[in-house]
Amino acid sequence: MTKRIGRRTAIGLIGAAALAKPHLARAADDVEVAMLVPLSGPWAEQGILEKAGAEMAVDDINQAGGIKALGGAKVKLLSLDTGSTAETAKNAAQRMISENPNLAGGFGCWLSTFTLAATEVTERAELPWLTLSYSDAITDRGFKYIFQSAPTANTQAEQIVPYLMKLAQQATGKVPTKVAMIGDNTGASVSFMKPIRDHVLKDQHLEAVVDQVYTPPLADATAMVQPVRGAKPDFVLLLSTNNGDDKILADTFTQYGMPATKLALVGNGGHWVVPELLKTAGKDILQDVMVGLANWPGKAVNELSERYVKRTGNPWFGHNEIFAYAHVQILAWAANKAASADRRKVADAIRAMDITDGPAIYFPGSHLKFDDKGRRVDAQLVIIQWQDGKPVTIFPESMAVSKPVWPT
Repeated sequence: MTKRIGRRTAIGLIGAAALAKPHLARAADDVEVAMLVPLSGPWAEQGILEKAGAEMAVDDINQAGGIKALGGAKVKLLSLDTGSTAETAKNAAQRMISENPNLAGGFGCWLSTFTLAATEVTERAELPWLTLSYSDAITDRGFKYIFQSAPTANTQAEQIVPYLMKLAQQATGKVPTKVAMIGDNTGASVSFMKPIRDHVLKDQHLEAVVDQVYTPPLADATAMVQPVRGAKPDFVLLLSTNNGDDKILADTFTQYGMPATKLALVGNGGHWVVPELLKTAGKDILQDVMVGLANWPGKAVNELSERYVKRTGNPWFGHNEIFAYAHVQILAWAANKAASADRRKVADAIRAMDITDGPAIYFPGSHLKFDDKGRRVDAQLVIIQWQDGKPVTIFPESMAVSKPVWPT
């Protein structure tokens, strides 16, 4: 493990802090931030990776001098488990609030269904809450203390399908006319599929030849995959939400002669690009699978990515880790800007945020601003593809490190 902090990362840690003109010389109490994510159950892998990213951010901030405007106060991370249901997530949020009255802010809960439940609690407590969860419903409730840093599921659905159509035409010379869709019934998947069914299919002149919904986790995907072979779609949208289901779906498509090297398989979400999936499914099964994501480390944070790999032993710095890293940094930036760990003042600072440096460098487009609903302005989709056992960026072009492959 190395404690060296590179110049680019240092800018992300303290560049915006200078704008707040720190003035307190006396060290203050710790600035407490909460992370509420799945650390057990089907979605645990995602929460574990978020925790690794968050802990690295805390160390980097504290090693760089802490919160300058609070006399060098240290950031303290409280890690809590949502459990495996919306009910346990909500209960965990209630305990979090009651047992930690000094929280300045928090982030989570990864799965949209969990986030929808937990933020009912955080909103009543006026606790600023950052989330990478995708469901549009999260920020459609008129809440004032929720900040959605990911592009919403609606936005992602409207961005990814036209891109896939263009990519297919470039590779095959033909415009796709048929798509198959398989997804679970959790919040993000439901939100993603709504605009697809409402207007995207019509806009793109696509016919949904298969449209199946299931309750996770999967035990067997045969009944959902078999109809796809006879329907002969041009590509398949897979809206699962955990890497166990991802493996079962990818395995079953391969068993029925439809691997991603022969039929374009397109997943959505950070669970499709975790190291655990590579271990359980294998690189051959995952080869050429494409995945739409809300974020992925770009060239601007190469040094940070390298340090993370050295620190954790994980093979790459990915979607879940960079979101958690960025969320801790946003909360630290806001506490520094407000010169306060008061949760309401921290929330005010996030609402007023409009920056292109500091924690903004961890997002596509390097711009951090939230609209009146709490959605990140200019949030855009990132698409990666599994190539030779590693997820690589293929879109947008400004971040791409490899050319996309479409089965012909």
